[in-house]
Parts: sequence; C-alpha cells; structure tokens
Amino acid sequence: MKNAIILLVEDKMMDIELTLDSFRQVGLTNHVEIAKTGERALDYVFGNGPFSDREAFPLPDLVLLDLKLPGISGHEVLQEMKKSELTKRIPVVVLTSSREEGDRAICYDSGVNSFLVKPVNFEEFLVVARAIGDYWLTINVGPPFE
Repeated sequence: MKNAIILLVEDKMMDIELTLDSFRQVGLTNHVEIAKTGERALDYVFGNGPFSDREAFPLPDLVLLDLKLPGISGHEVLQEMKKSELTKRIPVVVLTSSREEGDRAICYDSGVNSFLVKPVNFEEFLVVARAIGDYWLTINVGPPFE
C-alpha cells in the first residue's frame, strides 16, 4: 500500500506548524505538500506550472483545506476540484476556524467530504489529527481512480 499524499492548504504558518506537529505526535508519517494560497492549491492539483511533473507532484490522496485564504478562497478551490473529472473524487476535508453555518452549507453543497472546525488547543488538535489518520488514511476505502 502506498503512503498517501496529503495536500494541506493553509496560509497561516502557525496553523501549518500546528498541523505538522500534531501529525508527528500521532505518528502520521504521510508526505504532506503545503499550498499557502488557493491559487497554489489549484496549480498543484491540476498539475500547472511548477507542478506539471506528476512523478514529482502526484495527485494528493487527501486535501485538508482552509476556507479563509488570500486571493482564491477555499470555497473556490473546493468548487473547482469537485467540478473536474480529474479531481472530483479526491476526498476534501475542510479544516477551518469558521463555525459559520453558511460556510458549512456552501461546502456541503459543493461536495466537501467532511467539515472540521480547528480546535483551539494542541491536545484537541491531536484528537483531530489522529481521527484524520485513522479514518481518512486507514479505515476509509477511497474512491476508484481511472
């Protein structure tokens, strides 16, 4: 079984470090690519620009997506991914500080696979990191890709 690739789409360095630290703490050793903007995330998933070499930059197996991004928003990234034949089956988990019901509704209407609110402390974040690893990368049987 191949080591799943995670695309973390997050613009705040503190949240990136928190996510990576929590993954290490729970023993999640998957390769994590980081995109700090929505535009970079779309370039990565669609293999544009510096990400055109699919050997070096394969499609992610899971996308962890923040909603509040500079430029292209997380909502727009989600919508672009879910309307493309190439990427519509890639599981997308929104990991955001937003508790807005409207954000949740837009995400689910756009095809998000899960919506998680970022915990405020590290111990709670460890629970989320463990759940991501256990469910999305271990228990869940992902979609077929052709």
